[in-house]
Amino acid sequence: MRAVDVIADRVRGAGPGEMPHRLCAVAVELLPVTGASVSLAANGMPVRLSASDEQAARVGEIQATLGDGPCRHAARLGAPVLAADLTDGRDPDRWPVFAQQATAAGVQAVYSIPLGNDAVCVGTLDLYRDTPRELSTRELRTAQLLAGVITVALLALPHAEDEGPGAEEQWLGGLATDHDQVYQAIGMIMAQLGVGEDEALARLRAHAFAHSRTALEVAHAVVSHGQRFDRD
Repeated sequence: MRAVDVIADRVRGAGPGEMPHRLCAVAVELLPVTGASVSLAANGMPVRLSASDEQAARVGEIQATLGDGPCRHAARLGAPVLAADLTDGRDPDRWPVFAQQATAAGVQAVYSIPLGNDAVCVGTLDLYRDTPRELSTRELRTAQLLAGVITVALLALPHAEDEGPGAEEQWLGGLATDHDQVYQAIGMIMAQLGVGEDEALARLRAHAFAHSRTALEVAHAVVSHGQRFDRD
């Protein structure tokens, strides 16, 4: 069965909000990868919408915490970024800390495909593999086809200006609820330290990295008043 037919079969009957999760599973089915995740690009902190499994979710959170990695690079470039070997050669030199943490989590290759069009990138489809390997031209086309379907699904969701109060939550479909706490935590850190948003996000990431936690874990602690940031 052709890739386009498999995609059509697997998403049949799904609403736009279900597409990211279904297509993460399809990516693992169609491509030589062990996991997949979908993230939105949002104010310097990627917002994970869905992941095929816990490992994929973990590596996505590593990229969000570090603010670095193929996902962030693809979002900036608006073009695929393919890290076929995080254990040796050029790729670990490009993202040394991410490469170390990703391989420790069991991922040795990452392929990040932008979501959007030539004018704007709204996020990425990130594909993970537990051993090094290049994607073939045909496999890359399949990954881009999946990214295109996800993009169409995201753009089909109702937006706040179209639906009135509460539509933003509907647009995200409740999939990114956890990341609301990240932005709440950033606001609390801004107030605690008297700094701007970029500095607060940098402090959150630095604390997470120093204590071997994800930015999301630290944000939960800040919002629940289990973690406070004090002026140096």
